[in-house]
Amino acid sequence: MSTFVSATPPPIVLVFAGTDPTGGAGLQADILTLASLGCHALSVVTAVTVQDTVGVDDFLPMEADWIADQARSVLEDMPVAAIKIGMIGSVEAVAAIAEVVSDYPDIPLVLDPVLTSGRGDTLANEELMSALIDLLLPQTTVLTPNSIEARRLAEDPVEEEEGDEPEADSGAVADLAACARQLIDLGCEFVLITGAHEQGAEVVNTLYNTRGVVHRQSWERLPGSYHGSGCTLAAALAGFLALGQDVAEAAKEAQAYTWKTLKHAYRPGMGQFIPDRMYWAHEDDE
Repeated sequence: MSTFVSATPPPIVLVFAGTDPTGGAGLQADILTLASLGCHALSVVTAVTVQDTVGVDDFLPMEADWIADQARSVLEDMPVAAIKIGMIGSVEAVAAIAEVVSDYPDIPLVLDPVLTSGRGDTLANEELMSALIDLLLPQTTVLTPNSIEARRLAEDPVEEEEGDEPEADSGAVADLAACARQLIDLGCEFVLITGAHEQGAEVVNTLYNTRGVVHRQSWERLPGSYHGSGCTLAAALAGFLALGQDVAEAAKEAQAYTWKTLKHAYRPGMGQFIPDRMYWAHEDDE
């Protein structure tokens, strides 16, 4: 009788995210990205969205207990090497996720603060942002906001009076280095701010920690608008952490991988381009 010998499992990454029926962003994008890097993705659904490649029309948050139960069932069954959090959906869900991950402080956590869709549809109100700042930032290894998200989070909506109209500068911190310092002061270890929304011929992404700039990388600005680029970057970063790289190296590798997925992006619908997370499978054909 032959004896079955199981193969060593690939690094396992737990993902909290909303679904995206286009496959361009959200949970589906995270799973594709992690699979492309040789990781196994565990998927916890935080919300179900109605969207296409143009924008998000609606979303239904999952009940907080369901989110926690999904996560705990797999965390108690398999060894998780990294955690990635994307769209959350509700304040209650933030609290539930924060409680779950607090039981696993040694697992690196990548937080992609999904505040709007690519079209600008609101996915997180001020109350949810406040909960994210209070409950998740102190547990975050790497925060991956774009420059717009970094400025919004650094405004610290916790301190804004309800009903107040923002002044001309609205307390926004124009300097991204100052934003990073403020976000690190709020508790996260590293902040990787992406610069696709800034002006310039190149996209400049900068990784910060408590000592300041860890590294800054510039990338050719590609034409077009992309659906799921932020999800791809954050998931790739979590994947490289799960593969054993330190934060600085994982951030470099994740950016290189993401840029290649954008360079090979395709436009299957009437809206944005979708990154090709499996670009390497087609390179021989080219």
